[in-house]
Amino acid sequence: MSFLHRTLMVCLITLALIIAGGTIYGVFFHDIPPRSDLNERVTAPREIGQAQTFTGIGQLRISTADPQPGMVILFVSFVYHPDDRAFSEELALRVRDLRDIVRDYIGSFTTAELQTQDENLIRAELLRRFNTLLRLGQIETLFFSDFMIFS
Repeated sequence: MSFLHRTLMVCLITLALIIAGGTIYGVFFHDIPPRSDLNERVTAPREIGQAQTFTGIGQLRISTADPQPGMVILFVSFVYHPDDRAFSEELALRVRDLRDIVRDYIGSFTTAELQTQDENLIRAELLRRFNTLLRLGQIETLFFSDFMIFS
């Protein structure tokens, strides 16, 4: 046998011994918590009131209604409670619809109209449209972390 074959054989045997030793240790010497203890740890509820920011809509690039369209870059987010599983699942399923609402509403304005429009009014209208769509919960406040208008 060549030196390379002997070295590979030693590595293979060493690896087999490590795997066998770890398996024996895990089976005979490692304490596994009772099954009910595992379930309690996995399904323990979070404290009520913990909120997270929903950023699933992502950053949108929207063309304006101008004859020579401008561009709006907008990132919409809002606070929700992930403990409300039904509402969280509805949000995940409605991401495309929420994006379409933003695109349709913002895209209906010209660049000049957007520049003179009050951002709070835009936010309020988008919030109203989102909440009209949602059935299992309501959004309280929308945030724009990016709201840039390019002509």
